Amino acid sequence: MTTVPRLLLSLLVSQCFLTAAHAERQSFNFNPAWRLAVADPASASESGFDDRAWKTVTLPRAWNEDDAFGKDIVDHSTGIAWYRKRFTLPAGARGRKVFLEFEGARQAAEVYVNGKQLALHENGITAFGVDISAALVDGENTVAVRTDNRWDYRERATNQRYQWADKNFNANYGGLPKNVRLHITDKLYQTLPLFASLGTTGVYVYAQDFDIGGRRATIHAESQVKNEYAEPRTFTYEVVLRDRDGKQVASFTAPALTVAPGDTATVKASAKVENLHFWSWGYGYLYDVTTTLKVDGKAIDSVVTRTGFRKTAFGEGMVRLNDRVLQMKGYAQRTSNEWPAVGISVPAWLSDYSNGLALKSNANLIRWMHITPWRQDTESLDRIGLMQAMPPGDSEADVTGRRWEQRMEVMRDAIIYNRNSPSIIFYESGNRGVSAAHMQEMKALRDQYDPHGGRASGSREMLSSAMQNVAEYGGEMLYINKSARNPMWAMEYSRDEGARKFWDALSPPFHADGDGPQYKGQSAATYNRNQDTHAIENVKRWYDYWRERPGTGTRVSSGGVNIIFSDSNTHHRGAEKYRRSGEVDAMRIPKDGYYAHQVIWDGWVDVERPRAHIVGHWNYQPGTRKPVTVISSAERVELRLNGKPVGAAARQSERFLFTFDDIAWQPGELKAIGYDAAGKQVCESVLATAGKPVALKLTPMTGPSGLQADGADLALVQVEVVDAEGRRNPVAMDTVTFELDGPAEWRGGIAQGPNNHVLDKLLPVEGGINRVLVRSATEAGKIVLRARAQGLQSAQVVLQSKPAPVVAGLSQRLPGADLPLYLERGPTPATPSFKVSRIAVPVQVASAASNAADAGNSIDDDETTRWASAPGASAITYRMAQPTTLTEVTMKLSGWRERSYPVRIAVDGEEVFNGMAPRSLGYVTLPVKPKQGSLVTVELVGAAEEGNAVKMTEVANQAIVDTGANSTPKGVLSIVEIEFYRAALAQ
Repeated sequence: MTTVPRLLLSLLVSQCFLTAAHAERQSFNFNPAWRLAVADPASASESGFDDRAWKTVTLPRAWNEDDAFGKDIVDHSTGIAWYRKRFTLPAGARGRKVFLEFEGARQAAEVYVNGKQLALHENGITAFGVDISAALVDGENTVAVRTDNRWDYRERATNQRYQWADKNFNANYGGLPKNVRLHITDKLYQTLPLFASLGTTGVYVYAQDFDIGGRRATIHAESQVKNEYAEPRTFTYEVVLRDRDGKQVASFTAPALTVAPGDTATVKASAKVENLHFWSWGYGYLYDVTTTLKVDGKAIDSVVTRTGFRKTAFGEGMVRLNDRVLQMKGYAQRTSNEWPAVGISVPAWLSDYSNGLALKSNANLIRWMHITPWRQDTESLDRIGLMQAMPPGDSEADVTGRRWEQRMEVMRDAIIYNRNSPSIIFYESGNRGVSAAHMQEMKALRDQYDPHGGRASGSREMLSSAMQNVAEYGGEMLYINKSARNPMWAMEYSRDEGARKFWDALSPPFHADGDGPQYKGQSAATYNRNQDTHAIENVKRWYDYWRERPGTGTRVSSGGVNIIFSDSNTHHRGAEKYRRSGEVDAMRIPKDGYYAHQVIWDGWVDVERPRAHIVGHWNYQPGTRKPVTVISSAERVELRLNGKPVGAAARQSERFLFTFDDIAWQPGELKAIGYDAAGKQVCESVLATAGKPVALKLTPMTGPSGLQADGADLALVQVEVVDAEGRRNPVAMDTVTFELDGPAEWRGGIAQGPNNHVLDKLLPVEGGINRVLVRSATEAGKIVLRARAQGLQSAQVVLQSKPAPVVAGLSQRLPGADLPLYLERGPTPATPSFKVSRIAVPVQVASAASNAADAGNSIDDDETTRWASAPGASAITYRMAQPTTLTEVTMKLSGWRERSYPVRIAVDGEEVFNGMAPRSLGYVTLPVKPKQGSLVTVELVGAAEEGNAVKMTEVANQAIVDTGANSTPKGVLSIVEIEFYRAALAQ
């Protein structure tokens, strides 16, 4: 950040605001040049307060950022912190409107300008605005913000705590950890979308009348306009649509409108637009929509809204994007999305980098957990083409009274603030199911403030027929849900944890899979996995969702999201004080599970691009023999070592797992080759033995415009231990010493050890690699980072930070403005996303020898009901709507996770199946001997077996994992849902 000499300040300020004084609005980056004190001094709100001894910082900045990953979430520092800033506006700004836009504060923020208290914001989540116009003075002005991030902070007006201020999941990065902007407008202006504090809704842009194939739609723009002049104002409304290259592609207007003094009105305009690029998965195509108010032909206020256009539909158990079915595949990610020693407050390019990694793992959805994401992450997902589910603020249950009102207020504000974001597809009402009345209230909010955005309003669970009539999507946390009505997708599956440091039991540091301290007095093996078993478990868990994907029947699963994407400084079960269930670690270094998802998720529904990934590495000690697991979507996999086939034919399981047993390690190249059904090679994966470590290697990563000397930008630098050919040694664990010179601040990385080595300049590599963060100072210059380790050739990298001009406390460089759109996946394909693999056979009627009145519960598309036999009378019969030849029967049986049931199935009295219905995460499919018939009888032919249950990682509320086993005797057949299938016609 470049500070302008005082002699030139007055002239530059006048020039800076010359345009603002006579024409359209200006928006400034208000992040630079704050002073911070973790204290509560008297008179800190006053302009004349002496803050020269305070720390100078650039926002976004949590005052307790050092705690990130260094402390357990429950020990995050809390208390009062003040932020103060001096800035200057020219005389031309007086008489105009001036607003501050805070993207958020934690937990509460009191805002003062020149000693006058103007705002109090308390929910700790949403953006808020402050009209500072009346408090401004000529010359220098002072803004002061008192923040309070106590866990037990209570709303002043009601004394009610906020349910989402939770030490389990909501990492407490206090103060002003998000961006701040300043806006200067005419007194006739388009309002800001900051309802809670300003009572205004801003601009709303949306599309209707889609013709996806023809690339056309009707584009609508609506602006809330306020007149703060003392007399009426008449204006016209102009809308200009520009593509990603800045080319104007459409322009349309609305008739003149007159607004009375002090009144607010909504002006609207629309037009059909041709040759549109529709926003899609991995195709973050965005347009700039400029809405302008003109008085007597002169532009007096313009707002640029960056948005994208896409068509959505939710029904038949599926989600459609631009008329193509898409199964949900992604992550339940902590909204903090944090980094070590920085927390949430990263530059926009690093948000794109992190979220872009999730996209490149072939995720299509991020479900932010519990808390509305901040604007920077929302805009990031817009740019890269990654869908998201947006919650308000909640904890682990439905609530009542003032707590429900607080949740509703956050959802209202979040909808208004984010409704132009094309990546938001779902509005989530609660992390647990909500009542029908509450669901109706949430839908009414959506319909009031975002009636045309193409977003489904729902909640976790919402499985019953009654709830499906109210909600528009749902799904449990852990299990497989299906529906022929609303899309059902799992909200948090695969909760296991595994540190990146642990490859397998045969690699340094030779961690036995599952070894670790107990958690709450019980085995914590599933929290202490090695990378290999963690990746394999991810595949096993996904298999159940893939098996019930669209195309497999009338009732389908709409997928699910794995918890979580990146290791998080939230609720944990290990000694490292943070959660390690990410597919990448806290520095976004991929684990094997990351590559597993690339393989199994590469397609909208069916796999469209075959891939293969060999789990692990190929650097072992002589004499090592081990199984080799290949994760692949090919039909067949061959393993070769140094060009020669090795091992017997692979054991294939869960469709994507190919295991080659007892492979003798030899140095060289291990290659897995995947083939399609015709024997054609379609993919391969290679591991090579790295040589002896000889050197360190440093690789810097910065934003596309380089490292900005603004006091907030970060460089991410990767350190590797490499051999003579520059290949990373995957088992190296050397400790690296770093030295930093120049105008920069060390923020470091993370590794297992004391305080997780946060902020340490002695940092071990794990698996031959680690990463560190370096923050720019406010002076541009040469930055040198050196790395050395015993016995290895040292390395250094030189960074040149670039000037970031600031005039009078204001910057014209807005966060994220220089970031490109990600378009790599291309527009939505016009082809079907799946092949129909089987056809559901409708049932005319169900009858049973016992509890006959409930027989229909097993075919009612409602997973909260069931038919249960009486002991000794366990048969139930289904009459098909017409005679058919069945090939499969799919069932969800009570106790699906814990029990295996001995089942006999007959068609018109002839046995077509007799065997065990295996345990699963919900549904099992039993192949039956093809026989044409009309009556299908299913009966229990013995007692259910228990043991070897599908392991389910601990959750706080055990009712969440209940499958009905405890309420169902072993001699009883209890069917939640049953489905019958015939073979699909050849395609």
